[in-house]
Amino acid sequence: MGAEPATLLVVGGRVWTGDPARPWAEAVAARGEQVVAVGPRAEVEKLADEATDVVDAAGGLVTPGWIDSHVHLFQGGANLRSVQLRDADSRAVFVERLREHAATREPGEWILGGDWDHTLWGGELPDRAWIDEATPRNPVWINRLDGHMALANTLALERAGVEEDVAAPAGGAIERDDSGRLTGLLRDNAMALVERVVPDESASERLAALDAAVEYLLANGVTTVCHMGTLDQARLLRSARQSGRLRVRVHASTPLSGWELLLAEIERAGPGDGWVRLGGLKGFVDGSLGSHTAAMLEPFTDQPTDRGLLVNSEDDLYAWIKGADAAGLVIRVHAIGDRANRLLLDIYERVATENGPRDRRFRIEHAQHLHPDDLPRFAGLGVIPSVQPYHAIDDGRWAEGVIGAERCRTTYAFRSLLDSGARLAFGSDWFVAPASVLEGVRAAVYRRTLDGVNPDGWVPEEKITPEEALHAYTTGAAHALFEESRLGVLRPGAAADLVVSNVDWLADDAQRLPEAAVRTTIVGGRVAYDAAAAE
Repeated sequence: MGAEPATLLVVGGRVWTGDPARPWAEAVAARGEQVVAVGPRAEVEKLADEATDVVDAAGGLVTPGWIDSHVHLFQGGANLRSVQLRDADSRAVFVERLREHAATREPGEWILGGDWDHTLWGGELPDRAWIDEATPRNPVWINRLDGHMALANTLALERAGVEEDVAAPAGGAIERDDSGRLTGLLRDNAMALVERVVPDESASERLAALDAAVEYLLANGVTTVCHMGTLDQARLLRSARQSGRLRVRVHASTPLSGWELLLAEIERAGPGDGWVRLGGLKGFVDGSLGSHTAAMLEPFTDQPTDRGLLVNSEDDLYAWIKGADAAGLVIRVHAIGDRANRLLLDIYERVATENGPRDRRFRIEHAQHLHPDDLPRFAGLGVIPSVQPYHAIDDGRWAEGVIGAERCRTTYAFRSLLDSGARLAFGSDWFVAPASVLEGVRAAVYRRTLDGVNPDGWVPEEKITPEEALHAYTTGAAHALFEESRLGVLRPGAAADLVVSNVDWLADDAQRLPEAAVRTTIVGGRVAYDAAAAE
């Protein structure tokens, strides 16, 4: 085990290692940032001396650090500091929270974020007429929780030069009322009409958002994330790493359409290190189901003349993916609707054939609504479904009204994907959903929708086991990042990233899963979050 003493010991709990060669242990020792021993407590404790930091798991479950395969790090952090509309359950609450928040802002400052959900107050979409009187001094641009639709007040439309006769761009939509008046709602590509005039955050604002995001993630046991963002954000993450400010590991994804810019950045400054890694690209096929912009093979049940939209053309997607793949970059593309998923699987299959064999690990982000014929194609093509289980219990409240019960049978099809041989990578899509791994595990295991209407589970045949869900947040997520030898597992030589839960939620048929919470988060061999100290 080596002569030098360990710098960290975790004892007193049951250790789930994620290593099939040795799945269970009693203790873990780390030296610096690496695991040096996993095994019986009596053996591992021989590595300690008086300077070793000892974490007592107190009967809880010890696992590898949890990986969130899909987050929007900076927007999530910024939204924590902005107006909170996620649980606004009426028009009155929605407007009053904006009024109260606007009173704290200087005249002219933009109000952003929000994460509102119109299904909570019966499904009526908000209108700028609701909020103009409450926000007369501040331009408002607040997004629906899925990020594919946002509401502008009149002042924001004026600042953006958006007039009543504006036309929607390709891949976008603009809402009007029965009289033809702009309601202030813009969807997908049309959102750029306002976003182009939203002022950039200052460096200090972005760093404050990053700090807020990191604290939130650590409190939820997240030690590594796959961030979906911009090249400028990737550079800021590099800087935060160099200054010692970054306390979670980040795989940074940048826009697919700018893959050549990413390639130039890697050639200039390298791909990164064990804390910040570049090389991944994020693209879009379609929008979201809640915004009726998911690309479907058949029309929406509640809008029989509409089948959603493509955010990017098939030709552009093919050209970007082929070029980026040939350059050795990693491709991660958003697809929600069954048409979008089929189109992307077709492109992936074509590009893999044309560019030749390599370990490319194509990913489909969300893979939400799948045609039954396409389920086995993920495993057959080696495509990773990067999915977010919390979305199932959120969207399950209303999805059947949008696409009908039959199509919902292969919606968030975690069990079917696993049984077909696909390797799941779990995440949250935070800011869209909370970055709580335990909430995600419970969502995948129980599938009880947030409204309490499905106590036995929504589409219960798609439930998975707690251990399968844990694999998707550790070994599966690490595989999707090409990090399976270092992350998502506890064995000598792996990164010393661990999570201690307050109870052993894998024991006794996971009876204690409902009460599970994060007690301690360890990143790089150091305690980064301690629940008792935080309280």
